[in-house]
Amino acid sequence: MSTEKIAVVAGGTAGVGRATVDALVAEGYKVGVIARGRDRLAEVADAYGARVMTLPVDVGDAREMTRAASAFEEGLGPIDVWINCAMLTSFSPFDRMAPEEFERIVDTTFLGVVNGTRAALSLMKARGVGKIVTVGSGLGYRSVPWQSAYCASKHAINGFLSSVRSELIHNGSEITIGVVQLPAINTPQFDWAKNRLETRPQPAPPIYQPELAARAVLQAVRDGNRELLVGQSVLQLVFGDMVLPDVMDRVLARAGTEQQKSDRPDPGDRPDNLHRPVESIGANARGSYGDSAQDTGLIVDGDQARMGVFFGLPLVALGLGLAVGSAIAKTRLPR
Repeated sequence: MSTEKIAVVAGGTAGVGRATVDALVAEGYKVGVIARGRDRLAEVADAYGARVMTLPVDVGDAREMTRAASAFEEGLGPIDVWINCAMLTSFSPFDRMAPEEFERIVDTTFLGVVNGTRAALSLMKARGVGKIVTVGSGLGYRSVPWQSAYCASKHAINGFLSSVRSELIHNGSEITIGVVQLPAINTPQFDWAKNRLETRPQPAPPIYQPELAARAVLQAVRDGNRELLVGQSVLQLVFGDMVLPDVMDRVLARAGTEQQKSDRPDPGDRPDNLHRPVESIGANARGSYGDSAQDTGLIVDGDQARMGVFFGLPLVALGLGLAVGSAIAKTRLPR
């Protein structure tokens, strides 16, 4: 029986997913990679050869995901780790989005997590062990304007994972479910997402490189964390919204709109990835805002952060930098 570690990354050919594939391969895993774009899947396969197995799958299709999971087990071996990372978004006022556009984003960003988790559990439950880690967002706690479908999906992810996690605990399962809540990350999503803003969208500062996100994902895999919060901006929004949600509504109505706009013109006819991949962009982890991105940032256990805030542990509170007034004044938007 093979003793190699096997992982699957859904949404693994670009952005945080690609950085996570790179990190898993470096850690000695064989990796199954799921994405829609065949060209980028071929790039990843060329880069890693027998260390990866790639399948063109739409994560919004539950049957395809279940078949893909079985194919990975047959081709690579029993899956130890499953990473849900696929996403879509649209930078658009809600009232300008057609119902089909909203549903498409939810199908990928939320139902993709549901389908991936279902597929992973269908195989892991028989063995009683496994780790499922989902890439979430600070926007799953505090929504911002112009990304209603994406924010709704990230909120739904938190509720879904909490429910399934409790079911596993009830059943005495050793399968763990974790989520990594990310800040603004320099990924290609800002280069190919549907856009109705006056200028090209940007990750709202502070911006981090996707390798930081990948390090957090691997930490969740290694330590079995329930939730990791990445970057000071996520901490500010999670706790700022918890204390003063009405104030945050008003702050983000102003700052949240402008911080998502870059100073780069948008010709208005660039291709987007809502219904099909943009094949002109390669299988890159990083996007086009690297000059403004940081390589390092906080990675904090969410439960420990809450204990630090609500039980007054001074060292943890100092590390979080969590003065509510400062958080509101310096609000930053996450990925």
